[in-house]
Amino acid sequence: MTLKTPFDAGCKTTAMGIMPHREVERALKLTLSLDIPFWPQLPHVSYYEDMYAQFSQHFPGIIVDDANKKLTFDSSRFEKELPDYIARMSDPDTFLLTERYSVVYNRFLNLELGGYAAIRGQLIGPVSFGFRVVDENKRPIIYNDDVRAILYDFITRKINAQYRQLKEKNANAFVWLDEPGLSWVFSGLSGYSDVQAKADYRSFLSGVDSVRALHLCASVNLDYLLDMGTGLLSFDAFQMKLMAKGYAASVARFINKGGIICWGIVPTDSDNLAEQSPQSLADLLVQYWKVVSENTGMPIKQIARQSLLAPARCCLKNIGQVGACDDARVGQTAGEDLSVEEVLVEKAFRYLNQLSGILKRDFDLGD
Repeated sequence: MTLKTPFDAGCKTTAMGIMPHREVERALKLTLSLDIPFWPQLPHVSYYEDMYAQFSQHFPGIIVDDANKKLTFDSSRFEKELPDYIARMSDPDTFLLTERYSVVYNRFLNLELGGYAAIRGQLIGPVSFGFRVVDENKRPIIYNDDVRAILYDFITRKINAQYRQLKEKNANAFVWLDEPGLSWVFSGLSGYSDVQAKADYRSFLSGVDSVRALHLCASVNLDYLLDMGTGLLSFDAFQMKLMAKGYAASVARFINKGGIICWGIVPTDSDNLAEQSPQSLADLLVQYWKVVSENTGMPIKQIARQSLLAPARCCLKNIGQVGACDDARVGQTAGEDLSVEEVLVEKAFRYLNQLSGILKRDFDLGD
């Protein structure tokens, strides 16, 4: 099977959907500074911007508790609301993202976006949503066969609705699924195994109109993720520190099929970001690529040509020591009321663009 992506990657830049910003226009301007911009999710602006709450609109049985910032599922409510939901499934508006659930999505759609190499949307994936949201018995809804079937179908319709809107603004639009929950399926206590998850995912992805793209910033099993049936995989590559030789064959096979890997290589916590520069991050990433090349014979330039670059994580909460990053006080000294997290993410975006420039130059990838 050949994987198809609608644009040349060539070490272009994009980023995670979630941002720590409280000012909508500042966050939007930042995303537009990348090669492949996206509409940002801003949970510090509203609880409805939380990626789980944002996805839940019109899902039967869901209760959004804005005051307590809590999302729950009620089985009896699910049964009561299901007939009405089924009756509205044929209406595309049922699956569109409204202004209440995103303060920036429609603003993004009103911009001139046709000149970018691509644009991107995002949505929480079914595995993550199914594990995170629990019923009245504190049981994850992914364990309920009937609810899980509706969940997978629901998100297929949501992602296709978003994709259709974005594609009107840019022919190379795509939507990726945020799936940190795929790191949980390997637990013997999960009740939903990696084998079942992969089978369900492959079936689910067959109904997705967009490039089949997956993003996660949790611990990764590259062999597993590269075999999920996607055409684009985005992950936190910085946490690896080195590329295991055992992953080389899977990476090369995925790229040879036409797949794109988005390497989340720029850290966003203060400790790690303070120790890095765009050049050191370029050196680290090229070391990963050398391991693949030396163990498979794949030219490094081919890997670079089919790579995107991104920050490693979203940084809603800085996990490092604030003093480890001098820039953590830049916003305040410049007279701007920015949080540490906002400053760190903006620095990471600057590093990301500089890193992209280094790799495009070194591998003669052009703009």
